[in-house]
Amino acid sequence: MNSCTPTTRNGSRPFDEEYARLAAQKELGRRDLVKLLSASTPEQIEAVRAEAERVLLAHCGDGVFLRGLVEASNACACDCLYCGIRKSNRDVNRYTLSLEDILACARQCADYGYGSMVIQSGERADKKFVDLVAEAVARIKTETRTDKQPDGLGITLCIGQQSYETYKRLYDAGAHRYLLRIETTNPALFAKIHPADQTFESRVACLKMLRDIGYQVGTGVMIGLPGQTLEDLADDILFFSKMDIDMIGMGPFIPHPDTPLWGEPVADVPARVQLALLMIAATRLKLRDVNIASTTALQALDPVGREKGLKFGANVIMPQMSPTDVRADYQLYPGKPCLDENAKECQSCLNMRIEFAGRKIGLYAWGDSQHAVKRLKSDEQPD
Repeated sequence: MNSCTPTTRNGSRPFDEEYARLAAQKELGRRDLVKLLSASTPEQIEAVRAEAERVLLAHCGDGVFLRGLVEASNACACDCLYCGIRKSNRDVNRYTLSLEDILACARQCADYGYGSMVIQSGERADKKFVDLVAEAVARIKTETRTDKQPDGLGITLCIGQQSYETYKRLYDAGAHRYLLRIETTNPALFAKIHPADQTFESRVACLKMLRDIGYQVGTGVMIGLPGQTLEDLADDILFFSKMDIDMIGMGPFIPHPDTPLWGEPVADVPARVQLALLMIAATRLKLRDVNIASTTALQALDPVGREKGLKFGANVIMPQMSPTDVRADYQLYPGKPCLDENAKECQSCLNMRIEFAGRKIGLYAWGDSQHAVKRLKSDEQPD
């Protein structure tokens, strides 16, 4: 059993008292977060994990909310130096799903009881694609209404940087959550992994636009980037807090052979997995009531990575719903799991994974971040 193996449902493991006291602090500063992220012995890691799980259960409950993931297009206008579907990669078979394909995936999500779905794509802002997404969102909201879910599926978008007008149009169509990953909040590191025309400042501006419009806002980072430090990761968590983020999607960095970052020195796989799990835990301890995804990148590096993510404080999983014939064409990183499983097989697999982690599936529920729910209630209170 390695140091990141989750406890069994009724099991227990020894823990480090110093780290347990640190993890239980109500206020965590930069130095505290760095120390949590530096946990290295099984006892230290267990102390952080156990407290993160306790905080999760206290503030968010034991439900795991499912977001059926539909990868609508792998065409991308960006050239990020780490991404397998970057614009300059000529070895990618580009595709865009039809409206009917997207709607069929949405109906499957509703049939399986998934309360929400994610429409994800490469970053593109062309009118044809924006029109497609806007129509898909509007149709999904109408066509997935049932007695069990009278408001239809919840919809999260993850289609990159757009104009204020586009964000507003998609919100008015019915999307209410938006994930725009910052990838790193160190401006110098951001510049090293992006071309010059993609700036940290423009990314932050988009996050602010999304909050202004009314979205529940999500972001996230890669963990284990070349040159990244524990201080960088601690600053990422503080950024999430300062920006009042509602949901977090992050995972270990996995180099792609068709990108400029291939061959750059990175930590070995066990170390990156361990750091990603500690990052989930530290984020849970600092932000407490946000939604945190246990991402497929964890499973790409560790067969039980997503279960471990749940045990370290995550409460969202995104089952793959894209048609199987395009999944291999949407690989941001190599080793992506579930390429050949159909949606039903993926559902059965996830049910077992969630049960193994001792948690319950939140069916027929949007599963909004408790952080967002509280903020919205507060906004509704009279002055």
